[in-house]
Amino acid sequence: MTGLGGTQAADALVGDKPAAPAIKDTTTATFREDVLTDSLRQPVLVDFWAPWCGPCKQLTPIIEKVVKSAAGKVKLVKMNIDEHPQIAGQLGIKSIPAVIAFQRGQPVDGFMGALPETQVKQFVERLVGPLGAADEEFAAAEAALKERDAEGAADIYRALLEEDPTEPRALGGLAQALVALGETEAARQLLESAPAGNHTAISAARAALELAEQASNVGDLAGLEAALAKNPQDHQARFDLAVALNAEGRRDEAANRLLEIIKADRNWNDDGARKQLVQFFEAWGPMDPATLAARRRLSTLLFS
Repeated sequence: MTGLGGTQAADALVGDKPAAPAIKDTTTATFREDVLTDSLRQPVLVDFWAPWCGPCKQLTPIIEKVVKSAAGKVKLVKMNIDEHPQIAGQLGIKSIPAVIAFQRGQPVDGFMGALPETQVKQFVERLVGPLGAADEEFAAAEAALKERDAEGAADIYRALLEEDPTEPRALGGLAQALVALGETEAARQLLESAPAGNHTAISAARAALELAEQASNVGDLAGLEAALAKNPQDHQARFDLAVALNAEGRRDEAANRLLEIIKADRNWNDDGARKQLVQFFEAWGPMDPATLAARRRLSTLLFS
């Protein structure tokens, strides 16, 4: 498979070919044509699923309904990961259902879990049209977290939980805020009380908690940078530095260190750098700018 970044070459494949159906199945062999090439015309959603996955069955009619209502502005391609696991594995898909949006031959957005119709519709609108009315409180809490105002974010999430103690976005958001505040035990207890089910916010909070605990064992930035400067081939120091940089909120730099390892030696530590990067994606969220940028670069490395 050629690199995802090769849009000029893919452009030449578009020509006057008739439009593909709005919803179809794909395989490892047809992924390039069904997704990379077709995404040059309009966004293509790739739904990674499996026959045994209950939430996948919940999501299927919802996402198909939304795609059909988009009247050709977006297409849906479904990939059974039991029969075709390679693409999902290379993109770091760890749980299903998972939906990744491609535009111009590159992954640009995504979500995990069986979201309700309103959220799936909003996801598609981000790709092809204006957003609907935003939830101001959740938006404010998310903005506070991004600005490293963990206390402010925690206050908003606590207020939201008073209205609905089982709201997964609020539970996950509060756990993320507690992790940022260094209150890892409180975050762990909160996540243990979370309702069953696969929700992006809960998964992100669990990943953030694991990363915070991991960062406490890798040493300080200065020491790691010195070790790497002394020996640029020391991938373990580069790996630990990525973990430490992430703990400092320096996401792009953290991703860059792991991508350097992947480029130099994909098999290092049993593919450890890619696995760590996937955990970063999970903690940051599929729509975080750092996730989108690093996922594009990872895709180029994997598919070139």
